[in-house]
Amino acid sequence: MKRVVILIGVLLSFPFALHAQKGIDVSHYQDSINWSRVAKNTSIEFVYVKATEGASISDKMYKYNMKKAREAGLLVGSYHVYSSRTTAYQQFANFKKTVGKTEQDLVPVLDIEAVHCQKLYMKRVDKLLELMENEYGVKPMIYTSEKLYNTHFAIPKYKKYHYFIANYKREPAMAYTVWQYTQHGKQKGVAGFVDFSKLHKKYTVETIKMPTKDTADVDQPKQKAQKTEPAKQDQAKAAPSKPSQSKATKPSQPQTTKSKSTTPSKSAQAKKN
Repeated sequence: MKRVVILIGVLLSFPFALHAQKGIDVSHYQDSINWSRVAKNTSIEFVYVKATEGASISDKMYKYNMKKAREAGLLVGSYHVYSSRTTAYQQFANFKKTVGKTEQDLVPVLDIEAVHCQKLYMKRVDKLLELMENEYGVKPMIYTSEKLYNTHFAIPKYKKYHYFIANYKREPAMAYTVWQYTQHGKQKGVAGFVDFSKLHKKYTVETIKMPTKDTADVDQPKQKAQKTEPAKQDQAKAAPSKPSQSKATKPSQPQTTKSKSTTPSKSAQAKKN
């Protein structure tokens, strides 16, 4: 009995051991992936693929991974690795050139890691987040470590973002949406190790999906209804003025008839003359 209790305690301390693995993220480091084999693992619900880094690097396996993963029926999104060496505009241009809006199932991710940031210029980060949101129509999710989050993002200004937190020792103590819990996952179809992640229990994969056209169509009628209500009220207020216009035109009809009746008299006078 003691052994059973100890085993349960160990499992409870590692939530990923009790729950299915929900997602992976990949780059050229995994080389050529057999996505049809990966898709057979029904516990994998989403995939993030490295697209770009800094102002000029484009992952050589990006197009292949995006195409083949989607063909295999997986939900796929793209991430950009932030660099402190170039401007937000240069990095955004690189990402936009590589990542097509119509090819994304999941919201874009801005990957901020200490190894790529000698110093984190938050104004530059803010601008890059803004540019990505304007282009893709949704707030990017921020991938970072718990330490960088606590140093730079644990303020009200950044509460509106979803966070993809890497912590390989324990579940993150802060509010997160996706938790990358290992760098050493094994998956059939992938050579070597792969990063595994899972959604927080209060979220589903729907949380990180790109907004669809259907969602936009549902929202639009509501907005139109709100905008047309004042117009209807204006029409109702203007309605009493219509009878007054019709009354004004009615007296003019006899005048027209009179003018027609005067015409023969002129012609009759002409004949007499």
